This record gives sequence, C-alpha cells and structure tokens, in this order.
Amino acid sequence: MSPHQAESVLRRLEWTVVRRLDGLLQGDYRTLFRGFGLDLADLRDYQAYDDVRHIDWNVTARTGVPHVRVYNEDREVTVWFLLDLSPSVDFGSGEVSKRRVLGEFAAVLARLLTRQGNRAGAILHNGRDDFVVPPRNGRRHVLHMLDKILAHPRLLRAPETDLGAFLNRSLLAIRRRSLVFVVSDFISRPGWQKALSQLSRRHEVVAVRLFDPLEAALPDLGLMVFEDAESGEQLFVDTADRGFRRRFLAEAERREAALYAAFAEAGTDVLELSTADDLMDAILRFADLRKVGAGVSGGLPAHLTAGFGKEETGRATDRVTP
Repeated sequence: MSPHQAESVLRRLEWTVVRRLDGLLQGDYRTLFRGFGLDLADLRDYQAYDDVRHIDWNVTARTGVPHVRVYNEDREVTVWFLLDLSPSVDFGSGEVSKRRVLGEFAAVLARLLTRQGNRAGAILHNGRDDFVVPPRNGRRHVLHMLDKILAHPRLLRAPETDLGAFLNRSLLAIRRRSLVFVVSDFISRPGWQKALSQLSRRHEVVAVRLFDPLEAALPDLGLMVFEDAESGEQLFVDTADRGFRRRFLAEAERREAALYAAFAEAGTDVLELSTADDLMDAILRFADLRKVGAGVSGGLPAHLTAGFGKEETGRATDRVTP
C-alpha cells in the first residue's frame, strides 16, 4: 500500500472516528486507561467513590482499615501496539477483515493519544518475524505506523502462531513502563496467558480480541471447503447438516470459555472487536465499563449467547475481566 493510500485511510478515520471520540471523551482518557503513566504518591483511607482497583491490600490487612493508593500522573505516556498479523487475521466473512479492524483500531488510538503529546510505537508479528516501529509522537509518525501495518506482507503459510513467544520478546523490547495493547485473534499455541500475565505486571495492558461472526456460529451455506489459514490443511464439510452446526457451536462455546479463563488468569481487561462491529461504539462501550470499574464474569459474550438455540450469530460485546 502506498503512503497516499495510508493518508486516505487516516484522513477518513480522523473525520469519522477520532474527532467524534475526542469530543465525547473530552480528553478524559483515564476512563479508558486506568493506572498508566502514574507514580505512587501517598496512601489514604478508602472512600465510597474510590476505584477498588487502587486498594492496597497489604496495608489494608496490616491496619484493618481499607486504604487506597494515590498517584501523581505522568504527563507523557508511551503507548505500544503489539499486533498479531499472522495469516488467521486476514480472515473476514464479509467486506471487512480482522486485519483491517486491527489497523484502524491502532490508527485511531495512536492518533487520539499522540494528539495529547504522548508517544506511540508498534511491534508487528506476521507469524515468523517481528518488525518494530519505535515510539514517537505526531501525525506524521501515526501515518508512518499505519503505512507499515497496511503494507506488511501477508503470508500464505506460516508456522502455528506462538503468541506467548511474541509477548515474551516484546516484554524484553519494551523497557519503560507503558500502556500496551495486545491486538490479536488469540488463535495460537496454548500457554500464552503466562506471558500476558508477566507483561501486565510490568505495564498497563489491554487485550484487544479480534473475531469474525462466522467463527462463532455457522449458517446453512451448503457444501464448503474449510482451510486452515496457517497450515493450509483443508476439510470438506456440509454446513446444511444441523448436527454439524450444533457441534461447531459447542466447540465455539468451549473455545470461548477457555479464552476468557485465560484472560482472567492473566488478570487483563479485554476489548472485543468484531469485523461486524462499529469501532467508535466498541471503544465507547469499553470506556463506560472502565469508568465504572465494572467487571463481567461468568457466561459467554453476547456474540455467542445471543444466537444459541437458533443457530444465529449475535453482535460483539465488550468485556472487562475482573
């Protein structure tokens, strides 16, 4: 993709998403990003309006009185986007692919935050290699980062994605405490939650989970050939078979439950982005959940539960894990 095409994409996002979000959030990015760029200043007694995540449990246990940590804000924040561009992210059942959602999300958040004087960088992983865009600020840098994302080569074949190894390499590369977005469909070798947990202990981490509605529930499309995006393995199936669709849905349930158990184990908040979702609405819903400190635990997201029994696909929902 040429720089001119990247400029067109960024200009469209600035008019349709960035400016509207900037006005609606009114610069209060703490509703989105709690606890980043902060230095511990003091401890005080807990008040009813305080965020429970700021409770210092060690001091509370020693004194028998709930205490919260008070912070001084750091004016400059470094933001990193850890971007999974492995072949499975190229999938999209409609006009929009997961890769496009990934690029637009990174561009919107980078532009919002660099407008406030913060720096944004990215580490791109295509299933084989990593590519680093060092953090800087300004619109020109966001345009450069978007161009690298959009022009990053699409691999027809790649080894099975090892998200844990990618996160471990990123942990070594990011030296200063930062706000980190891990943007992936989390289709990977198991065990990545340990690396995500280690990353979240050092940085403020938000997991941004990409998905397509067709990955959650299959409609009756007749005879189809399924192909693994990374291995190339193919499977011929009859989607008109109601029993097959029920088994597919049950497997989607199992994968979803395991995925959110892994997020809970890592202690990481989650923003879900569907290829059928509206980017601005998804970010605002996530901001609302973060603002009230809401945690959603138990059950499955609405894009799975909404269609159970009818074999339909629902709309994406955002979730903040406790």
